[in-house]
Amino acid sequence: MTFAPLSQPLLREKQEELDIQDLEGLLRLDLKLGKFNLLSGFYTRIDQVFILWGLICAGIFLTAQFLPVSWYTQAILWSVLTFVASISMIVLTWFWVSVEKLRWLLYGWVILMVGGVSLTDLGIFCGWGTVLMYLCPLWLTISAAGYLLTAWGVRSRTFLMMAIIHLTSIAVLPLCSGWQFFATGIVMAASLLVLAEWQWDMHQPLKDYAILTPEQKLFNQQQYELRLTKKSKV
Repeated sequence: MTFAPLSQPLLREKQEELDIQDLEGLLRLDLKLGKFNLLSGFYTRIDQVFILWGLICAGIFLTAQFLPVSWYTQAILWSVLTFVASISMIVLTWFWVSVEKLRWLLYGWVILMVGGVSLTDLGIFCGWGTVLMYLCPLWLTISAAGYLLTAWGVRSRTFLMMAIIHLTSIAVLPLCSGWQFFATGIVMAASLLVLAEWQWDMHQPLKDYAILTPEQKLFNQQQYELRLTKKSKV
């Protein structure tokens, strides 16, 4: 695997010179309370997916840790939510993964999420004790597998590091005693929200964006040159 150049930091402030596939569906937020800025920034559709899954992960694992909700009710609720989130992920990222020739990566994440939820539901409704005992390591492993796939797809050291963090967290879980759901939720949610807030490293622009028009390809080339110029001035 050839990763992004070492000159690219793992995380940095977001670049404003975005390609056409990143500008599609871009969300800009500027939330203020009087003179105070509560939230200010822009989020691509990929960022929006990270935020969506981050909030879902936090909700699932914090509910399991703190709220007296039955496992059966949680299984039904989170299964429905995961299905809706998976459909939303497909809709939000389809153009980006199509341009970047990464549809297989999207399919991989959907399979991991649906497979993980199905296995969890079977563990709950069928009383599979082994699955129930290892729900936290299971989901950390699933997330790590997704990050490894992403690291391969976009040639990113950042996603490789996220995979390592999740796998390392499995070894640390026994030290958390009765707080394993809380610890797992924090690791998974925080990782996703960090990825949404910062620019991560990835491969250089493709030489041929097959589905883009000549005008869009020219626009991407100009944006790339602007990023290079800005970088050289730093």
